[in-house]
Amino acid sequence: MKNLSRLLFAMLLVLGYSNVNAQDQNNPWQITIGVNAVDAFPSGDGGNFSETIFDEFFNASEHYNILPSLSTISVSKYINNGFSVGITGSLNKIDKWGDATDALGNKVVPEEGNRVDDLSYYGVDGIIKYNFIQGKTLDPYVGVGGGYTWVDEIGAGTVNGTLGLNIWFNENVGLTLQTAYKHVFEDYNTIARPAATTHFQHTAGLSIRFGGADTDGDGIYDKDDACPDVAGLEEFNGCPDSDGDGIEDSKDTCPNEAGLAELNGCPDTDGDGIADNEDNCPTVAGLKALSGCPDADGDGVTDASDKCPNEAGPAANQGCPWADKDGDGVLDKDDKCPDVKGTVANNGCPEVTEAVQKKLNAYAKTILFDTGKATIKSQSEQVLSDIVNILKEYPSSKFTVEGHTDSVGSDKLNQRLSDSRANSVKEYLASHGVDAFRLSSLGYGESKPIDSNKTRAGRANNRRVEINLVKE
Repeated sequence: MKNLSRLLFAMLLVLGYSNVNAQDQNNPWQITIGVNAVDAFPSGDGGNFSETIFDEFFNASEHYNILPSLSTISVSKYINNGFSVGITGSLNKIDKWGDATDALGNKVVPEEGNRVDDLSYYGVDGIIKYNFIQGKTLDPYVGVGGGYTWVDEIGAGTVNGTLGLNIWFNENVGLTLQTAYKHVFEDYNTIARPAATTHFQHTAGLSIRFGGADTDGDGIYDKDDACPDVAGLEEFNGCPDSDGDGIEDSKDTCPNEAGLAELNGCPDTDGDGIADNEDNCPTVAGLKALSGCPDADGDGVTDASDKCPNEAGPAANQGCPWADKDGDGVLDKDDKCPDVKGTVANNGCPEVTEAVQKKLNAYAKTILFDTGKATIKSQSEQVLSDIVNILKEYPSSKFTVEGHTDSVGSDKLNQRLSDSRANSVKEYLASHGVDAFRLSSLGYGESKPIDSNKTRAGRANNRRVEINLVKE
């Protein structure tokens, strides 16, 4: 009865342990039912750790005690990061018990010491396991723990080291093979009463994993739930359909608005085939190319942005046709002189003709300066005004003001004088409304005469200012 009580106590511990609340892991529970073999050969020197501990590890015929029936049950619970905790209850019948000692502590001959009368064996062991390769068919693990073992009427605590392997046939069922080294620090073993001592316990059993979690409480276990953290529908593998349009939220571009399957779950209020979330004009039917907005004149500019919605025009001009204010055949957008009639060849600006050029120089040659100076005489105001008016008629053209002298005086003096007079005319023109960037000045001294310097009339002709068009 005492032995039966011990077994019942071990089983109650196992069953009671399984009532611990499960954590949110798929199949966190594992139960193994099988057989065990007890091998006391490691205590062959009387209970101390032997240097020959593995010498006869596989000698099952001489050292293994095997009860030919189900003799082991264990339950383990997955915690996290490959770690599990578990408890095992086991029983056996012992008829081989290592190399026993006599009453004086001396080893007896193996032939006699290895055999004992049938003794009962009970064990209850706890373990912390680490599965270092998870999610594979072959699932090895190591473990440490401790427990209590009774051989016949004598019991002792043990410290255990475990090495095991799960071989999974499918997600839930597999074969478990395990070897535990159970070390006893006190020696109770005598020839009169062999008892609990250091030994191996080998286990083989059928394992079942179960207890999948349902984190979101939708009735679908996390392992089968495509959305384990959000309550959903069975037809969508546990994923939700918030707007009830028959399209699960993960595939629904508009999960909070009922819509059409062909538009990925989004509505189309104006029925133009463009989903409202992509339609810039969701209440007015429009064109896909214009993001759902209408274009009455077909110019590619939406009516809302078209300043001339009923008259086709380019987008660059806000949907209106380009104007040609001066009527020269060059559109204002390309016309560099949009307010002055010009020619196409000159980008809408008027061209300086040969006649205009002659007229300019006819005026320029009449500009008078104080003798030997660059100061313009007052009587030249009118001719300069006429020149200004001519230059303003050609706003895109550039001109150079050139100064020339006769040969009287040194070259250096004449060069300086021609530079100064050309610059004086340039500054006058700029100060009276001609853009300065269109003007340049240059003095040639006496280097470009147009008449003989041997006569007074010739020298007078050579003292001149010219205004010439800069050709680009």
